Amino acid sequence: MTGLPPAGTRTRPVPLTGRHEELRLLADLVEGVRDGMSGALLLVGEAGIGKTTLLDHVAGTSTDLRVVRAAGTESEARLGHAALHRLLRPFLRRLDVLPAPQHEALASAFGMLAAPPADRYLVGMATLTLLADATAEQPLLCLVDDVQWLDRESRDALAFVGRRLGAEAVGLVLAGRRQLPGPGAFEGFNTLTMGGLADTDAHALLGRNVAGRLDAAVAARIVADTGGNPLALIESVDTLSPAHLAGTAPLFEPLPVGARLEHHFGQLVRGLPAETRTLLVLLSAAPPEDPPLLWRAAAELGVPANAVDAAISAGVLTRGRIVEFRHPLIRSAVYTAADPAERRRVHAALAAVSDPVQHPERRAWHRAEATVGLDDEVAGELVEASERAGARGGYAARAAFLARAAELSEADRSVRAVRLVEAARAHLVLGDPVAAQAMIEQAEPLLATGDPVLRARALHARATTDLYFERIDGVVPQLLAAADTVAGTDPVLARSMLLEGLLAALCSAHETLSAREFGTAVLTSPAMRSAPPAGTDLLLRGFALRMDSGYAPSVPVLRAALAAMGRDGHVIEGGARQSTLALYAAEEIWDDAGGEEAARLVEAHERRIGALGALRSTLVVRSTWELRAGRFAAATACLDEAEELAAVIGQPSGLAFRVELLAWSGQEARARAAADALVQDLVTRHAHGGLGDWARNCLAVLELGLGRYAEAAACARVAFDHDNAGAVPRALPDLVEASVRCGDHRTAKEALRRLEERAPLAGTPWALGLLARCRALMADDDQAGAFFAESAALLGRTGVRTDLARTHLLHGEWLRRRGRRADARAELRTAHEMFAGMGAAAFAERARLELLATGERARKRTVQTEHDLTPQERRIAGLAADGSTNAEIAARLFITTSTVEYHLNKVFRKLDITSRRQLRSVLGAAT
Repeated sequence: MTGLPPAGTRTRPVPLTGRHEELRLLADLVEGVRDGMSGALLLVGEAGIGKTTLLDHVAGTSTDLRVVRAAGTESEARLGHAALHRLLRPFLRRLDVLPAPQHEALASAFGMLAAPPADRYLVGMATLTLLADATAEQPLLCLVDDVQWLDRESRDALAFVGRRLGAEAVGLVLAGRRQLPGPGAFEGFNTLTMGGLADTDAHALLGRNVAGRLDAAVAARIVADTGGNPLALIESVDTLSPAHLAGTAPLFEPLPVGARLEHHFGQLVRGLPAETRTLLVLLSAAPPEDPPLLWRAAAELGVPANAVDAAISAGVLTRGRIVEFRHPLIRSAVYTAADPAERRRVHAALAAVSDPVQHPERRAWHRAEATVGLDDEVAGELVEASERAGARGGYAARAAFLARAAELSEADRSVRAVRLVEAARAHLVLGDPVAAQAMIEQAEPLLATGDPVLRARALHARATTDLYFERIDGVVPQLLAAADTVAGTDPVLARSMLLEGLLAALCSAHETLSAREFGTAVLTSPAMRSAPPAGTDLLLRGFALRMDSGYAPSVPVLRAALAAMGRDGHVIEGGARQSTLALYAAEEIWDDAGGEEAARLVEAHERRIGALGALRSTLVVRSTWELRAGRFAAATACLDEAEELAAVIGQPSGLAFRVELLAWSGQEARARAAADALVQDLVTRHAHGGLGDWARNCLAVLELGLGRYAEAAACARVAFDHDNAGAVPRALPDLVEASVRCGDHRTAKEALRRLEERAPLAGTPWALGLLARCRALMADDDQAGAFFAESAALLGRTGVRTDLARTHLLHGEWLRRRGRRADARAELRTAHEMFAGMGAAAFAERARLELLATGERARKRTVQTEHDLTPQERRIAGLAADGSTNAEIAARLFITTSTVEYHLNKVFRKLDITSRRQLRSVLGAAT
């Protein structure tokens, strides 16, 4: 047998059978939405498994909710924000309710407003806010099918919404095939993988769809061959004669399942009239929300409207408010099975009737799909479309347009190369280095004898891609070479390349290029001659001077750079890069006030514009300053939020950047595990530098707290020997203290000598206070007391409470060892109270034991549980206690006001309070 149905055989919808677990989960989600809560669920399974049927069921049984639906379509997978626009179209009249940055982002994304490219996470936040606002009228259920064909921008926005839902009365159910697109597309989602029906349910479904006799062995064969796939079961029945079903004729061919279903549907369509087949191909390529476009294109092709009747009669299409395919798989099968020439013909018709003003990108893409061979005119139109897409933040669409334009470009190699390089850069903005690398590899053979500036841009993209993959070898030299090439023609771009190289050099320096060589290259670059004396360029020049010429020349430049952070918007625009560099600069010159202020300003800016990827890194920087101020709870909140943001935007997270908090908190096992993982990763990549030194410096703090001085000295010695910018200032006072306690006075003198050279040049109370403390440790008895007092006075003028507490501890220990117990008790009591209040457990215990040795018993304190509040509840409660409104808290934390109210109610119950006025006193008592 052929396994093909006779022409005109009608396909049938698949009734819902079984699926008890799936129905239970969906019912729970919908019930939660009715109760004012929110939830998201991802249904994953092979084609025909019943995902669409489940969505139909939940829509049909949720008539008390407002239900909106959308689906990804294969023909529009490269048109940025297309699916999101379809989903949100019923709510666009409410755009004015959005906060200004969100309004601008979403309107820009949809081409409704000329504005800078929208941050994709801000588009996601705008989507969440818009959906939450709509629930004021009625709880909302959003159903999105075929997510494997969502355009990248829509997918990112919906992934953001799903991860951020709280208490808005919004349900989001997504459905798609097993192989979802993109890196970490819906990572972290509550996911239900759908398999075939249970045998009992599969046999029941077969029995309801066979009119005559069904042989038991035949039924078992159908169930086994289809794996219980409901659509395959039904379509198999339609391909078999009564004799086959009764078991009187043999079953030779494989039954339709998986990919064979698409082939089956393609064969079914081939039995329809030619005009109907053309109309179906046209419908498979047309945007589903625009019926007038479909009929205009049909007229362009000379296809009459009544050609639809044969497809409806065959059950291929359904006729409701609009004509659409009975099952999404049929749309895919029709488009895939169509003759290439026929596909080009329908794309040409769609291009011809698309409005070049209202839908220029769609028109350009259809023209490209209608083109075979080379066509510079079409390629040029694609490039124009890519510029419009990029201006709206549609970088996936920009990359796709440029890559296709490169394919269509005539023989000019440089033009094709430009388009491929720019496509790679668009992929990098999206965080997709795999796709970027593919574009670069296509471009590189075209660049051998081309424009050197273009080669430099390609080299820049290659280096950035390597950094994504953590391939350290050769990255900094690549960026230097690229910057050197464009320095004369585009100095701004050259300095951007140099800045990227600086960050790589500081965080993960490599032996192939010394720091001095890098610094010399930056200072001698022609691009630096035109650098304005502000912002990013000051950071770049300051670190280059530090690497090339030593510490002294760099200090005034780095000080000026930190001061510029408060007045220079360009510095702040860069986000994560600048916040990290500002931290290194502040540590290099011991400027706690400037460093903390810079981090605060960057954070405020990133929250304002919704730059969540950058904000994640800035929060890690902020945690460092909170730690130093002794605000461990605030540092924890920063790191908790950074980790939560990582989950929201689909980035990996882990313990690595909690090393410093864990070390100060005395959590020995976790601190060592986190530091070891980070250091081992750097060793594996044959890299050293700021990150490795930072991890070891954190371990030095842990060892000092535990009184393991030899181990502390070994950790701090690494940074001392490397003398990497931004890393060694942390190590110097720790190395002096640890070496003195070990009796290694030679190392202690070396470290003190370097501190004596640099601290006066910095001239800050922090630098001079540390210097006085280290001198006290090395001084004779008649001088040490004065140095300790000087250290406490100077550090008392700073915000670095941890260092002040350490000075009191060291002074108290020194006094006790000289038999001055009464004086020692005062210092040690102060140190113990400060450390215990912060949560610095190891140092607090060290101070407690010293107090015991003086004859005074100190109560051993434990870390407060903070009434078992979750990290999110702690953040919201803290902001509310400081006087922020629900709307202000929602904007700051990128959640909705409904979620803020929900968490505050839980906080009130846990704290047993009834008003916001009580929060400050209760939270103050908890800390």
